[in-house]
Amino acid sequence: MHRLFAAIRPPDSIRDRLLDIMDGVKRARWQDDDQLHLTLRFIGEVEREVARDIAAALGRVRQEPFEIALEGVGTFDSGGRRGSLWIGVRPHDKLKALHKRVDGALRTVGVAPDRRAFLPHITIARLNRRSGEIGAFLATHGGIASDPFRVEDFCLYESFLGGEGASYEIVERYRLEPERG
Repeated sequence: MHRLFAAIRPPDSIRDRLLDIMDGVKRARWQDDDQLHLTLRFIGEVEREVARDIAAALGRVRQEPFEIALEGVGTFDSGGRRGSLWIGVRPHDKLKALHKRVDGALRTVGVAPDRRAFLPHITIARLNRRSGEIGAFLATHGGIASDPFRVEDFCLYESFLGGEGASYEIVERYRLEPERG
């Protein structure tokens, strides 16, 4: 089985900026450079043949490159507890359009549509009951923003779960380009 997701890999300058702010919350599991991505669509576990079909379908996604920027900090809560700390992105329109195109391509190969709301973000830390207070981090970095950066491709990733958390490997990279006339 292959555990897959489609995501945007931020450029080095953005990843470096995120790595520089990852501190100040005790017992948070901070992401490392290889884990920093903006998920377009979590796919889940699939058989090898389906993984091949998914890779081919994603290769048919067409959209012009676009720009996004970092903006804001937030948390996702799970069962009344903080689960992760993330950095938001803006603007969302072209990013949401890419999410819909990826979702549509996946449906053509039998992957069920995504039922969750698309909330574009880059996870920077996993939190648990023992994680320290995040108020100071939010106060310091809540206004984070970056200059726009260009999104010229997206990737199909495979996720490997282990004792230290997940590790990710890029399986395929897809260049964004306009639809062919």
